[in-house]
Amino acid sequence: MAPTETLSPVIVLVRPQLGENIGKAARAMLNFGLTELRLVAPRDGWPNPSAGPAAAGADVVLEKAQVYETTADAVADCAHVYATTVRKRGVTKPVQTPEEAARNIPRQPGRSAILFGPERSGLETEDVALARTIITAPINPEFGSLNLAQAVILVAYELSKHADLVMPTEEELLPPAPQDELDGLIDHLDRMLQPKGYFLPESRSAATRRTLRGVLTKPGWNHLEVRTLRGVLSSLEKADRQD
Repeated sequence: MAPTETLSPVIVLVRPQLGENIGKAARAMLNFGLTELRLVAPRDGWPNPSAGPAAAGADVVLEKAQVYETTADAVADCAHVYATTVRKRGVTKPVQTPEEAARNIPRQPGRSAILFGPERSGLETEDVALARTIITAPINPEFGSLNLAQAVILVAYELSKHADLVMPTEEELLPPAPQDELDGLIDHLDRMLQPKGYFLPESRSAATRRTLRGVLTKPGWNHLEVRTLRGVLSSLEKADRQD
């Protein structure tokens, strides 16, 4: 069954501190198709005027955001709760990478919630205790500090791999130019270089021409590129303009 919006994971920001970070997290969510944001006791209240500019257009996420007093309230309707954190001492729970969690979440019946802690300290032990699984990314042990939006985008990207998102449209590439067009370009350049003495000494002219042809055939020019280069050469052939 293809994931639908109603089954998409809920992103829960627990006691977020800065409105800018809430906005950036919303932007990261919408980039990868997530729209349901829940906030637990945001420090500066909600709505926060700093969130909108930082969201860079992800207004639909901010407008739908719900606020809760406690983490337990925010996840009360969710059957599967994940806590993004390093493994807490004294807490024994399954640990998954973002990739593993993203692979498992769409297969599970019921709502899933993913908890992200406050910027300064991360999730408290009491928050983690509500989760059934911990999500931890492989990270540099000497510098394991991710900001809130980075943590959200890391998980959201992995989730997007299992959603029906469309890859950005690739620019349609033109086929390589026909051989006669490429030969015309090479002959044109040859005519311009001949009177300049480029192919001297005569004993090396054949080898020089082969090398030049090799350079010009290697990129696989399409017909528009060949036409552009011919236009450049035609301009160089003209007498200098007298202003």
